[in-house]
Amino acid sequence: MKTAISFKVEIVVILIAIISAVAAAFGIFSDYGPGVFEYESIRGATIEIYGRGLYEHMSADVAIQGIAQDYITLFIAIPLMLMSLIGYCKKSVRAHFVLAGTLSYFLVTYLFYTAMGMYNLMFLPYAALLGLSFFGVFLTLKQLSNLNIIEVFFAKTPTKFVGWFLIINSISIALLWLSIVVPPLIDGSIYPPELNHYTTLIVQGFDLGLLLPISLIVGMLLIAKKPEGYIFATTYIIFLALLMTALTAKIIAMAINEVNVIPVIIIIPTINIITIISAFMMVKNIKNLCINH
Repeated sequence: MKTAISFKVEIVVILIAIISAVAAAFGIFSDYGPGVFEYESIRGATIEIYGRGLYEHMSADVAIQGIAQDYITLFIAIPLMLMSLIGYCKKSVRAHFVLAGTLSYFLVTYLFYTAMGMYNLMFLPYAALLGLSFFGVFLTLKQLSNLNIIEVFFAKTPTKFVGWFLIINSISIALLWLSIVVPPLIDGSIYPPELNHYTTLIVQGFDLGLLLPISLIVGMLLIAKKPEGYIFATTYIIFLALLMTALTAKIIAMAINEVNVIPVIIIIPTINIITIISAFMMVKNIKNLCINH
């Protein structure tokens, strides 16, 4: 049974690497279509549509963000996932955590792509990546749950620093999203401009309902030094480091396309650096042990 589970993780990761490489490359390099044009949404707003490539029906500002994230997926996330898979196959606990965190990045990324991306040629690959990454995260976390955490992490692990960072970051992002959603509800306009021509606020919805509460809870568990806190907070901070790197790339892409990104061009990279440092500290404080799959 242990061999079967290990085999499944390896196959899942390889499939994710292949399919996501194709999907990301399509997003980056496809360039068909008429180019930018204007479109009136069902709510009467005039939206600038990107008009080119895989994201031709996305609003221009969101499309360039999608392409920026595709670069991160193709050139950072996939190589990191494959490198951690090599360590995973060697039964390294550190590599196992990195793999779980990286797979979480693919899960969240293609959850958003499947739900928010306007229907395109990659719909089935997105759906496949969503399913594969879900099972990849499930299997790797299931294996990590069997660890004796006291034997895995050093006593000096910065639980308070990383835990409080996860809590403060989740609250800050929640307040940011609420500042978009709540004012239109108060003044009666209901629909935030950020809706563009989409059906709903996908990012804000998934963040407020799922990702931010998870960050808050695992941060609290880590501060309390609960076994679940070490496992889930380490996985989450690795995932967040990748996601924030993608967000930084999005901000840079928007700046290159002459979109006003002040003050986020300072705030987001700063948070990104703190997230990477936090992930590095958590992984560094994992003892160089082996895990039986």
